[in-house]
Amino acid sequence: MEFLGTTPGKPYTLQTNVYINGTGDAQVLTGRELKFHLWFDPTEDFHNYSILWTPTYIIFYVDDIAIRKYPRRVSSTYPLRPLWVYGTIWDASSWATENGKYRADYRYQPFVAKFSRFILSGCPAPDSTCSAAFSDSLISTGTGGLTSQERTRMKSIQRNNLVYNYCKDRERYPTRLPECGKRYAPTLIDWND
Repeated sequence: MEFLGTTPGKPYTLQTNVYINGTGDAQVLTGRELKFHLWFDPTEDFHNYSILWTPTYIIFYVDDIAIRKYPRRVSSTYPLRPLWVYGTIWDASSWATENGKYRADYRYQPFVAKFSRFILSGCPAPDSTCSAAFSDSLISTGTGGLTSQERTRMKSIQRNNLVYNYCKDRERYPTRLPECGKRYAPTLIDWND
C-alpha cells in the first residue's frame, strides 16, 4: 500500500499493488496496481490499513472495509515471494501526482509518517503447517473470504473511488495480462463472481 499524496483540493490516493515478477526494488517487475481516492483525509486522524494474504487470495482493507481482492487464479499470476513489510517516504512526484504535474514541495519538510498499533501476525515462510492452519482459521465463508455484505461494500468502494486499474492500462500493458481476460475487464474487481 502506498499513499501517493494529493494535489490541492483533491482527495488523497491510496495505491494497492501486488508484484508478480521481481521484487519491486529496481529489478524486473510486473505490478498489479489499483489506485483509490480515499473518502477521508488520512492526515486528520489514524486509520486502519490491513492486508490479508492467504495461499489463495490477497485482500486489502481500509478501516476494516475490503477495497480490493486479488485471487490466485493461476500460479503464474500470484506472488512467488512471501509478504514482507517496510515503511518509507520517498519522492515519486515525477509520476504519482497527475504524472508529475505537481512536484514535492521541500519547503514543508521534514516529511513524517506515524504508525500506531502496528500489528503483524502470520506464519514464517516456508512453514506450510502453520500457514494452512492460519489461513483456514480466517476463511469464514464459502465466498473466498468475504461475506455477501463485504463484497457489496467493496464493489461500492470500487465503483465510486477506483481511479486506476492496471487491466485497463493499454499503454503500459499492450498485451492483456492473464487475469485481465474479457470476463475480467470491468472496473469492478472481484474475480470470484
